[in-house]
Amino acid sequence: MRRAVSAVAALVCCALLAACGSRTPTQDVWAEPQLATPPQYRIGDGDPRGASIVRAAREWVELGSVPGQGTRWESMSRWALIDLHQATSGLSSGRAPAAGAAGSWDYFWPRDGAFIALALDRTGHSAEARAIIDVIARLPFDPAQGFDARYLLDGSRVVAEPRGPQSDGCGWVLWAIGSMTDAALPRSADGLRTKCLMNLLRLTSSGWLLPPPSPDYWELPVGQTSLGTVAPMIAGLRATADHGPGSERWVAGQAAKRLEARVHDSMGPALERFGDTGGMDAAVAMLMPPFGPDDKRTTKRWLAYQRDAARSSGGLAPGSGWRQDGTSWTPETALVAYTAAASGRDKTAEHWLTWLDDHRTPWGSLPEKVNRSGSPAGPAPLLWTAALVLLTLDELEPAPSHE
Repeated sequence: MRRAVSAVAALVCCALLAACGSRTPTQDVWAEPQLATPPQYRIGDGDPRGASIVRAAREWVELGSVPGQGTRWESMSRWALIDLHQATSGLSSGRAPAAGAAGSWDYFWPRDGAFIALALDRTGHSAEARAIIDVIARLPFDPAQGFDARYLLDGSRVVAEPRGPQSDGCGWVLWAIGSMTDAALPRSADGLRTKCLMNLLRLTSSGWLLPPPSPDYWELPVGQTSLGTVAPMIAGLRATADHGPGSERWVAGQAAKRLEARVHDSMGPALERFGDTGGMDAAVAMLMPPFGPDDKRTTKRWLAYQRDAARSSGGLAPGSGWRQDGTSWTPETALVAYTAAASGRDKTAEHWLTWLDDHRTPWGSLPEKVNRSGSPAGPAPLLWTAALVLLTLDELEPAPSHE
């Protein structure tokens, strides 16, 4: 269980945030991951800056909304917002937010940025959401391959990047743009939408074919097309069909229908990581609401993922084929919570939210992992998880009354 949170002791100082660590499934299964966030990334009780920084962050939070206010998850929601505020403090100078607070996470992923932008929009911080989309629009981009896996925080390419491009990026960006309010979309969103749509149409032959193999959120080389690559593409095409400009809606909609049919024909009914192989994968959640329709075929496999990828620390691994070390990963667990909330399965969403809440750090942030002993591990905060928790709580909010 999480220890009591101190408002000042240990606020994450995201001016020092850093990039994604290795996720190599061949590492020693007995090596328990530990918390990667060192003391110098936090502001202690004795630091005279602590009170003013916390006060400024809390004032910023109050400028918008706090999903889950009045529930047992309100503290988690407020600290997720504080962490997003700290991480995005460099946006005014064009500096992107880093993935997490530790020495090797000091990069920006378009995938993470899409979720962060939507979470900021949903909580009433449209200026910061616009700035995130502007950052993504300025990133170096290959029309044929799409976004690189990650970028330096100034928006430039990583020199000798071993990860290469990851073609799910445009899918997530299109989904975020299509899900955001007009107030949170800068002028650059139009050009960004068009170039990402063209990229997906090129990679999938307008939805007739699965895209070529590409690393996905597992951050590992693959020899086959993974569900984690193609599912975000469908989500992005759907969002463009629903909310894009008239000239692009029909094209995106037809491509989405064809690509979804292709996925079910070639990767179903198992819907494992690579269709009939690779084991159940968190990517099946990327076919669920709010990314796609509430389909019985998909829901059955979504439930199977939660069973097969369960870990002894209480959360979920990226997939059933991930290393059996007992470690749970918070982004995948939060992704299931988000899709549960969006599909009306509130009890499931609440179950995973409670687990996430119980495994925060002593200073209140959501970590990347929870090791088999139940302790937070990896960087904390991890912004993808923070954004997903906020989006989940927003989905659980009661609909406004029009009486």
